[in-house]
Amino acid sequence: MRYRTFGRSGLRVSEAFLGTMTFGEDWGWGASAEDCRTMVTAYAEAGGNVIDTAGNYTDGASERIVGELLGADREHFVLSTKYTLSLDRSDPNASGNHRKSLTRSLEQSLRRLRTDYVDILWVHIWDRHTPVEETMRALDDAVRAGKVLYVGISDAPAWVVARANTLAESHGLTPFTGLQVPYSLVERDIERELLPMADALELSVAAWSPLAGGVLSGKFTRSDAEGSTRKNRADISERDLRIAREVDAVADDLGVESAQVALAWTMARHPWVHPIIGARRPDQLTANLAALDLRLPDKSLSRLDEASAIELGFPHDFIGSTRDFVYGPAGRDVLGRTER
Repeated sequence: MRYRTFGRSGLRVSEAFLGTMTFGEDWGWGASAEDCRTMVTAYAEAGGNVIDTAGNYTDGASERIVGELLGADREHFVLSTKYTLSLDRSDPNASGNHRKSLTRSLEQSLRRLRTDYVDILWVHIWDRHTPVEETMRALDDAVRAGKVLYVGISDAPAWVVARANTLAESHGLTPFTGLQVPYSLVERDIERELLPMADALELSVAAWSPLAGGVLSGKFTRSDAEGSTRKNRADISERDLRIAREVDAVADDLGVESAQVALAWTMARHPWVHPIIGARRPDQLTANLAALDLRLPDKSLSRLDEASAIELGFPHDFIGSTRDFVYGPAGRDVLGRTER
């Protein structure tokens, strides 16, 4: 396992994060406490140090299990959790990104996790009803109180994140250091706005669902594949199945598993993208961790890129198509900072 600094900070994080949405059986499909222990041990032995959870995962069981498992080793790990989702569906103030919601959720998470602070607190999803100024000030107060070290945001438009960090930097508040978004061969939407924004602001990207809910693991496309309790083959689009079959073909050529190819792809183009690896069984996690040693050949990358390509849309495609008209022939000889 290799490590990179988290965004513009000096915090060292492993190239893959351990996702714990499967920790606990409260939702009917998660992992037992014993399997969770085995997975945390395997991840740590592989060199992983980032454990990602949330107050609502398996109705709070995930945080409780993580807190119990880390115990005296808590300082060894970069522990992250999230707030925003409702803690009481009958109370309108029990959700959202406002100060009251943050305070209540963070205190509950700290109790469950058996710790005095979390290394990273993520805003779980954009709340259009809370001014971003309030969110950034409340997050900064949590940092200054020593209950949070770094902050990140998940599932928000690029303009929201950029505006939030501009406000934070201009007012001396703690800016977002990381972005958590879905990213996989079947869901490349973040390449339009969010990924370029993260690159420009030097944010680390935690990629959730890098296997697209198991679609890219081979379980729906190989003849000997096992079924899934959460997704049926009929629910998967033909486009996604076509991409999954291409992943299978690349995996067969390289003599590895489909999931390993899909995970390796998320890290191949952007080293600051960290896939969140989750599993319901220890053997699944062990197999997925092997992706960290896989370097996809250029030919395989091109094959996967072509099979999963998306249209960037306006204004990106328009800007590209008018390049010669705008800059003239001489414009082709001008190289940008990253093209030299």
